[in-house]
Amino acid sequence: MTQSEPAGPPRRSPLLPVHQRLGATLTEFAGWQMPLRYESETAEHRAVRTAAGMFDLSHMGEIAVTGAGAGAALDYALVGQPSALAPGRARYTMICAADGGVLDDLIVYRLSDAEFLVVANAANTAVVSRELSGRSAGFDAGVTDQTADYALIAVQGPNAAAILAPVTDIDLAGVKYYASHDAVVCGRPVLLARTGYTGEDGFEMFCRPEDAEPLWTALTAAGAEHGLIPAGLAARDTLRLEAGMPLYGNELGPDMTPFDAGLGRVVKLDKPGDFVGRAALAQRAGQPPRRVLTGLTVRGRRVPRHGYSVLWDGQARGAVTSGAPSPTLGVPIAMAYLDPEVPGLAEAQAVTGADAQDTCLSIDIRGRGEPADLVTLPFYSRKR
Repeated sequence: MTQSEPAGPPRRSPLLPVHQRLGATLTEFAGWQMPLRYESETAEHRAVRTAAGMFDLSHMGEIAVTGAGAGAALDYALVGQPSALAPGRARYTMICAADGGVLDDLIVYRLSDAEFLVVANAANTAVVSRELSGRSAGFDAGVTDQTADYALIAVQGPNAAAILAPVTDIDLAGVKYYASHDAVVCGRPVLLARTGYTGEDGFEMFCRPEDAEPLWTALTAAGAEHGLIPAGLAARDTLRLEAGMPLYGNELGPDMTPFDAGLGRVVKLDKPGDFVGRAALAQRAGQPPRRVLTGLTVRGRRVPRHGYSVLWDGQARGAVTSGAPSPTLGVPIAMAYLDPEVPGLAEAQAVTGADAQDTCLSIDIRGRGEPADLVTLPFYSRKR
């Protein structure tokens, strides 16, 4: 987890008293004081894969874009086409600079014809809010940072729907992936979204800050028989890494475009009108990749970390962006950007295990090359 932290004292989640009572290890992350783990991050990770985990995500930024021209403003500001969303649906997208560099990756929820909710990474909320405000000039749209008006709780894992179904007023079977509904959960009004950052089925609940603690307490009771436990940022990071999901500041940043990250599909070059970064991204779309984001598994037990060099025949040909032990696979894993001209890269990406023993790939972990194998992302996909 390498998101930069804004200067000043950390902000406090409405759920901080709960985390303190639970004995969580707290950390400063992106300007917030948040739970890193409660007891064992490995146990928390495994609970999400096999049962369910509950996360406090109140550090995420919520920015409202409203008005008759809100959809058009967002089409101009972002690389996607939010105006094409039906009310109640959501989409993953990005906001880029004029040169095509990624300023943040986002989820945009269309709440009604003239109301959108943009969810930004905590470290980038101020930047995204400022950019949206500037880019909305000339459109009939208003931009308001509403982060302080929300708490955000996620329940993720194969038992998530079974936990929530008895305590909500809507039929969860009718809630599609990347959809949101106004709902009541445990007697509290929420915006309930079937979204997440773990690779599992799950739900995120946007609620009023004063409702966060009662909602957390009620969900804890409702989930007890289903194996629900609280989970911190450490487990969230290993879960998203196994699922091959990018983290801003690691796989994404202002020095790379969506195409560099293998996410060119989010760029809608065919949408009507202009948008910020269009010319640079159109040019980039027609060029061969400058680097390739790939998965790595380490044959030993030493763990690669962000910034470690990836070697081919002993020569640095890339760098690790994220690395951690994988509780699911039982080996250290990493994502890394590699030089596309590495000899044999295309062939190596197509083989794993015993067939990969002849590759010359390693990761420089504190001065020693640890043999590694290339794998296709994601490392983990849930059964549908």
